[in-house]
Amino acid sequence: MGRKDKESWEAERTSAALASLKLQAQQPTLEIYGTPETSGQLQLTLLSDGSDSADDAPEDTCEDNEGEQLDYHIGSVLKDRYEMVSMLGDGAFGRVMKCLDRHKNEFVAVKVVMNFENSYEVARSEIAVLEEINSLDDDNKFACVRMLDWFECKRHICIVFELLGLSTFEFLRQNDFLPFSVEQIRHMAFQLFRAVSFLHRNKLTHTDLKPENILFVSSAFDLEDDPKTMCVCRKPKSLEVKVVDFGTATFDHQHHESLVSTRHYRAPEVILDLGWNQSCDVWSLGCVLFEFYFGQTLFLSHDCLEHLAMMEEVLGPIPPHLLEQTRKKHFVHNNRLKRDEQSSSGGHIREHCRPLKFIETESEEEQQLLDLLGCMLEYDVGRRITLEEALWHPFFSLMRTKQTQRS
Repeated sequence: MGRKDKESWEAERTSAALASLKLQAQQPTLEIYGTPETSGQLQLTLLSDGSDSADDAPEDTCEDNEGEQLDYHIGSVLKDRYEMVSMLGDGAFGRVMKCLDRHKNEFVAVKVVMNFENSYEVARSEIAVLEEINSLDDDNKFACVRMLDWFECKRHICIVFELLGLSTFEFLRQNDFLPFSVEQIRHMAFQLFRAVSFLHRNKLTHTDLKPENILFVSSAFDLEDDPKTMCVCRKPKSLEVKVVDFGTATFDHQHHESLVSTRHYRAPEVILDLGWNQSCDVWSLGCVLFEFYFGQTLFLSHDCLEHLAMMEEVLGPIPPHLLEQTRKKHFVHNNRLKRDEQSSSGGHIREHCRPLKFIETESEEEQQLLDLLGCMLEYDVGRRITLEEALWHPFFSLMRTKQTQRS
């Protein structure tokens, strides 16, 4: 996909985001990095200290459905402790402010959740998840964002986080969607797999893994000449990353909503309404690594049937036994996915998708990465690799060696 195609797609995502705001009320979420179906330009790196912010400055106050107002003036102080410095982002369900913690004399990110219907309970759910993560990982060994504090202010729940850098999506965007190197991907993926595997061991599924929800710890970068593109590109000074946004994280014992994950990273079992478990995170991370490697979204679709058709173009036919079990019978004809190859959608799919097994590689480590992606992007959850198993894949041999040497 070229740069113009990517920019066109971002505009589509933003337009769709605005149209979907009403639908979000039916599926409560604190997804203020973007909407459940879209992100793109509407997405903001809400826990970051990046240079970009919303194009339009926010109004000085925020009024909820109870008539309560919260002062957003720079210099205003929350809880007699957190002094507002700047706005980091603005989303459907709240804002995130960069604040100075006067007690510790350090900068933090404060996520202010609007007092919309259902938002209070969803916010408390997110806080419960973050408290559990802090308790289980008190040494901060795993790459999950740290909640530092939370409080209520004028009927708004405020969650205080460590201040992080740009999201990996925003870094790619600012770098003209030049992909990360295999070495960079290996370092980032190893941290992500360990973090999400930690969640899975503790019976928790993130449900919304995507580049927008993976943040660099630092936004610092160097400028280097890229020999492939013959242009100057950005190289992160640090490859430390963290997973953020646990607003829709779900424990194994909790009710599982039928629809989870942002569309482009949604697993086939979710689309086919077959029920889902922790392996949906594995699929999402597979899509994320593909995006890191190629600089473009793997399944760029806004329609469920087209999305499934794209999967078949890249990965081969969906197994008949999964199509037999689906509740979405209108997707199936004669025990196969209902596809119209002659339609404009069919042309779009052929133009933007290529079989994973036919992608040429230049090195053994690239082949290892594509093999790992194939294990993660497995239709049948019973055959899909777990993240615990993935950490032992040959692609991570170098990382395991380094980890052993450090310990």
